Amino acid sequence: MDAADFWVRLVGPDGVRREGPLSVMWPVRFESGMPARSFPSYRGQRNFTGWYWSATGGGHVPYESWLERDHLMRLDFDPEVLGVGAQPFGLSWRDGELGPLTHTPDFFARRADGTSLVVDVRPDDRIGERDAVKFAGTRDACALVGWEYERVGELDPVFAANLRWLAGFRHTRVMWKDTAVALRKVFAGGAGLLAGARACGDPVQVLPVVYHLLWCRQLAVDLESSPLSASAWVTPGRVAREGGGDGDASAAAVGR
Repeated sequence: MDAADFWVRLVGPDGVRREGPLSVMWPVRFESGMPARSFPSYRGQRNFTGWYWSATGGGHVPYESWLERDHLMRLDFDPEVLGVGAQPFGLSWRDGELGPLTHTPDFFARRADGTSLVVDVRPDDRIGERDAVKFAGTRDACALVGWEYERVGELDPVFAANLRWLAGFRHTRVMWKDTAVALRKVFAGGAGLLAGARACGDPVQVLPVVYHLLWCRQLAVDLESSPLSASAWVTPGRVAREGGGDGDASAAAVGR
């Protein structure tokens, strides 16, 4: 199969529906479009839908489960990601054994280097035979146009808990520039999280800035080995988001 064998349906940022072969549609900025299908909500629903405010794009991105929300946070936390779209397109093709198939991936992410990532979120124990074929077909379609594809399940619980905490401080409303400058100096050689915050003032006022700088990767801490604590060792980060994580620079880049 080649890219012309896969049919793409999408909804642009203007709300207009478009479709065509993947070989023609692949350059579209899927991260800027609207969901290709609706998000159902009904009485007795077992999954939790909602909207996640993305610090990267400066807007809301919908999700269909808490697991999808966690992976949205993961993408939002990635300094290489410039924009994320949910349910970015519907993909149709003909499988040799199952016949016509359709699938809508969960997310499309655009990276700073111009590469793209398509993500499906599904726990390992919830993948049926037909689902596996759809995921494999989507992976093949992505490979044809140079997109990376991943099917992801549950996040590591420690990393997920730490990420959820830091995400609560992703907005620039908690950012105080003078405090941030002082914190970068305190943590230049590494220091305990609470000790460093106390060195810069009242922890009640300073800690939100610490967490914001950790979210923006201007400070760094081990998020995978243990839950964040007062003694967590904080060091200088990659300073990947000069804008403080407000999304302005990312939004401008996506719009180019």
